[in-house]
Amino acid sequence: MSVYDCRKMPELKTSTRGRPRTITPEKIADIGIQIGLPNITFVGVAEALGVSHMALYKHVPSLAALKHLIAEEIFQRWYLPLAPDGGEGGLQLYMQVFTTSVCEFVKAHPGVTPYVIRRMAATEPMLEKIDRHQIRVAEAFGISKSQSRWLLATVTFFCISAADTIYSAVNRDPSLSADQQAEQLELEQEFMQGVGALIEGALLTMYRQIG
Repeated sequence: MSVYDCRKMPELKTSTRGRPRTITPEKIADIGIQIGLPNITFVGVAEALGVSHMALYKHVPSLAALKHLIAEEIFQRWYLPLAPDGGEGGLQLYMQVFTTSVCEFVKAHPGVTPYVIRRMAATEPMLEKIDRHQIRVAEAFGISKSQSRWLLATVTFFCISAADTIYSAVNRDPSLSADQQAEQLELEQEFMQGVGALIEGALLTMYRQIG
């Protein structure tokens, strides 16, 4: 993905009291995922946690930091399809499986796109996960780390951007009519055809460079 730089997020403050903490990073993330990034407010998250918004401020310094925390957790919980040992099935098939996972990820989490596509929005744990994935793909299919990085970045950038555009209307209005649902399905099919063509073109370019 095209997120190779980051600003480190401030660590959450921990309570020194003996009683169990009401506010934890995990609980904040759980609530935030339920609410959805576009609808996140300090008051809304605090109410769902059963605390005051001022109490939440003591753990997270700003609304931007709150959204970053939630976006990072969404990304960390995303199960990236595992590249098979020995490259079974081939790189093209794996990329098709991977891009399907990308699209489902974007569809399930409205508002997450800016945090996984912008370099300055990515956090160190997110970048580490991306790096491990690139290494795994490189090793599984016998390509270099730089080739794996370029291939995944090229395809992922397009998929995330396009999927965000396609699914934004659906997320705003989940109760689509039958005609709208049919139109949405047709749009998704055309999109996946485009993804397939992009994968073929990217692989052809990469193998020409190798040769």
